[in-house]
Amino acid sequence: MIRLLRTDSSNPDFQSLVQLLDAELRQRDGEEHAFFAQFNKIDQIRQVVVAYDGEIAVGCGAVKPYDAGTMEVKRMYVRPEARGKRIAVSVLQELEKWTRESGYRNCILETGERQPEAIALYTRCGYERIPNYGQYAQVATSVCFHKTLE
Repeated sequence: MIRLLRTDSSNPDFQSLVQLLDAELRQRDGEEHAFFAQFNKIDQIRQVVVAYDGEIAVGCGAVKPYDAGTMEVKRMYVRPEARGKRIAVSVLQELEKWTRESGYRNCILETGERQPEAIALYTRCGYERIPNYGQYAQVATSVCFHKTLE
């Protein structure tokens, strides 16, 4: 059974999962990785969810304030051996619940066109594609999404 823990970016399991995420993205993004990495710092993130299968951290995600009504979803990852078990859906739903509890009504996020699994996840979970925002506005390989939370 998967257990979800609300924590922050100081959590060592979250930090370990982010290292695995960064290694995977380094391969997928190739030469563009350094550009994206500058926007994925994890220090100071106060809202992190880590998914555990028993005592093993198998997935994570985070949200951080983007503007007065919007949180940005960051650092979503599930270990390869744990994929296909809806762990990412559970993490994302918990992040959305926490976002609503914190008084925000919207989530946005950026992923890459080289991450079709992520695009499928967000589409399945009710996110709609939007024009690229902020630092991603002119990045052809970025794919941005929005969801209004009820």
